[in-house]
Amino acid sequence: MTPRSILPAQGSSLPLPLDLGGRTALVTGAAGGIGRACALRLAAAGAKVRAVDRDAAGLEELAEAARGIAGAVEPHVLDLTDLNAAELAAAGTDVLVNNAGLQLVRPIEEFPPEGFHTVLTVMLEAPFRLIRGALPHMYGQGWGRIVNVSSVHGLRASAFKSAYVAAKHGLEGLSKTAALEGAPHGVTSNCVNPAYVRTPLVEKQLADQARAHGLPEERVLSEVLLQDSAVKRLIEPEDVAEAVAYLCSPHASFVTGTSLVLDGGWTAH
Repeated sequence: MTPRSILPAQGSSLPLPLDLGGRTALVTGAAGGIGRACALRLAAAGAKVRAVDRDAAGLEELAEAARGIAGAVEPHVLDLTDLNAAELAAAGTDVLVNNAGLQLVRPIEEFPPEGFHTVLTVMLEAPFRLIRGALPHMYGQGWGRIVNVSSVHGLRASAFKSAYVAAKHGLEGLSKTAALEGAPHGVTSNCVNPAYVRTPLVEKQLADQARAHGLPEERVLSEVLLQDSAVKRLIEPEDVAEAVAYLCSPHASFVTGTSLVLDGGWTAH
């Protein structure tokens, strides 16, 4: 007897290209690194991208680089510690990419409280306010995509990074909560979790890490940053941007409340 499915046939379909024509995306930390790559990728898919950063020169360079591609990049100079302005900036967006981040490497007993506060404000409280500002429009149209650029440090801790690890762990919880609340409204919320990416943020860490671990800078990359990764290289920003783009694609509509890990095998240990 030929086996017969108990489900109705749905037919097969080829993968659909990402088409964000007519959609508005907001990307924070867009002047460089992962944010820049995400802004360009979403604009290439046809989105009108609100590129948010406090680096005006970097945003202008991004807008110039985006000329001639399918969508558009609109620079928005904004310091995310202005939480009310952040929430207002997210109004009317269809795709929200919470990417902005900063890093400070110190032992807890030497960690400046004001630095801890700033990291948590930019990397956790600002994403909450941005999501809060974006959801009314997303709910109203029955569609939305929230992508939170977390980190392997949203799943694992490292010494000397108390603020960053706390913020990323909090972002994971915020993302899951947004997924549960957004599901009835056609809104997905996910994290993307890269290990170390070739960005200015990582490059600026080398001196701090060398001081914290008592190592010369040239040994920090191999002996600290890549120690737990099975793949011994940095990730490129464009790789992370493709993961973000996937979560905005038609075939990811059932993916929500999860973390897409790009860590070179770090969490396989």
